[in-house]
Amino acid sequence: MLKSTFHLLAPAAFAALLAGASVASAEELEIPVGEQGKETYIENIRGLKKDEVTARLGEPLGIQGPIGDPAITRWEYQDFYVYFEWDTVLHTVRKPQG
Repeated sequence: MLKSTFHLLAPAAFAALLAGASVASAEELEIPVGEQGKETYIENIRGLKKDEVTARLGEPLGIQGPIGDPAITRWEYQDFYVYFEWDTVLHTVRKPQG
């Protein structure tokens, strides 16, 4: 009898737990404009070739790589990095601010 009661109560307890979890609320965080980080615009250059990136952004400040297979190279610009796989842009990543 105890075993069958447990099987009946377990789903009810689980449902009550889920109902309680859905009541949680998110806290709104406001950051004054003067305290926000500097916004850096990065052109959408994904898929471009190295010579096209140089034509749009100029010469990089530094180049690291290629490393690995596939060959990954990182070009450094003032506010961001450009990552290439072989000769094609994979991603652009903002440098950490601060």
